[in-house]
Amino acid sequence: MNDIIRKAYVDCSAGQIHLSHVEGAGTPAVFLHQTASSGKMWHKVMRALAGSRALYALDTPGFGGSFDPPQDASPAIGDYARWFLETLDALDIDRLHLAGHHTGACIAVELASLAPDRIASISLIGPVPLTAEERVEFSHHFGTPFKPVVSGAYLLDNWEYLRNLGAHADPMLIHREMSDQLRAWWGRVQSYRAVWDYDFTAAYVALSCPIMIGAAPTDVLAAYLDRAISLRPDARVMPIEGANFEPDLDTEAVAREFAAFFSACEP
Repeated sequence: MNDIIRKAYVDCSAGQIHLSHVEGAGTPAVFLHQTASSGKMWHKVMRALAGSRALYALDTPGFGGSFDPPQDASPAIGDYARWFLETLDALDIDRLHLAGHHTGACIAVELASLAPDRIASISLIGPVPLTAEERVEFSHHFGTPFKPVVSGAYLLDNWEYLRNLGAHADPMLIHREMSDQLRAWWGRVQSYRAVWDYDFTAAYVALSCPIMIGAAPTDVLAAYLDRAISLRPDARVMPIEGANFEPDLDTEAVAREFAAFFSACEP
């Protein structure tokens, strides 16, 4: 049987964006992944939501099948958001439900800031309302470069990194995520730099669309969920599990929350 998830490329001003999609009617949902994953991290949720609406998972530049920004470039969150806006234009998506995970949450918030009239709702798993000092501290732990070495020791380092983030619940999940991480060996450095330079809080507080937020209790950003709630008490909170891999490890709950929220935000 053919997979319901199809793949495609579209052009933006800087290169090609790779995406996965499921056909459907109504207001589409667009999913943005964390560092250093790809759109594959949303596939289980997309299969669970199939038949409800059109669904798209975009690979961020530097990840998955999308183009690589030059190695000497330092893309900002605004650059990633503008490239994705061009992608939406190429796909003729005028209005959408937007969902982002970790880095994807930052890009989603900026995209919604740039084009508020196009966003029917925004859902954020692992929102990032960090102070400037906290962003500096996070930068010491996430985004340090690695390079291949002849001994292959970096392979085990990456495996352990993912296992410690919570992917140990499924060895095949570590395998997939490690493949994505090795491909994005420099894209992850660029995207994390962008995250730590981004004032998520200011953009998040100013959002004008309906908001849903959540983080598993063992997500690295779970400690900041209460802050995100206090900043936007109007936000709907989604109870989910799954460490830093909620769409894979708690697919049923994530899909259920998305389906209910998307429907509630439509006429």
